[in-house]
Amino acid sequence: MISTEEMKQLEDNCDIPKIQLMENAGRGIYTVLKEKFPDLKDKRILIASYHGNNGGDGFVAGRYLCEEAETTILSVGDESKFKEEARINYIRIENNNKIQLFFQTEDIVFDDYDIIIDALLGTGTQGEIKEPIASVIREINDSKAFKVAVDVPSGINPDTGEAADNSINPDLIITFHDIKKGLEKFKDKIAVVDIGIKT
Repeated sequence: MISTEEMKQLEDNCDIPKIQLMENAGRGIYTVLKEKFPDLKDKRILIASYHGNNGGDGFVAGRYLCEEAETTILSVGDESKFKEEARINYIRIENNNKIQLFFQTEDIVFDDYDIIIDALLGTGTQGEIKEPIASVIREINDSKAFKVAVDVPSGINPDTGEAADNSINPDLIITFHDIKKGLEKFKDKIAVVDIGIKT
């Protein structure tokens, strides 16, 4: 298991550019889902994203998933706050005619989807969950979809496992490189993706 600080140091000190790590993460999400759902072409997928790198991982996954499945991205982040790697991958999906892109929660009927991917906060969870993320988390949890968390379920502290007032209740967590220390209680629901970092 690994702490968020240890993971950040590995990412900063490895020889792989962050944009490539994000590509590897997003492709890994697709690969895990393809193994779990061989009939991906029959699935409707929603990716809920914010403006951090967790959202960027979701954008990359959307690019791969849309080649096989009906894919929608709900982006509730602030475009002006995108980190560089997330911004690059947002541009790559912005005009992709195989992806439906929405910005308002009200435009989404969450029960319409077979799989919902939580690419909101990941390791960025700190303290109380604010709007609009709180509403999106509630909608995801209330839906009948199969729920997938990217790296860490939004609302769960990655180091302590403490749950915020709103947190994703995942069916599957796709985490990167190693299980985060706060995810001990979820270990039976975790798939670990190798993103190329050597230790």
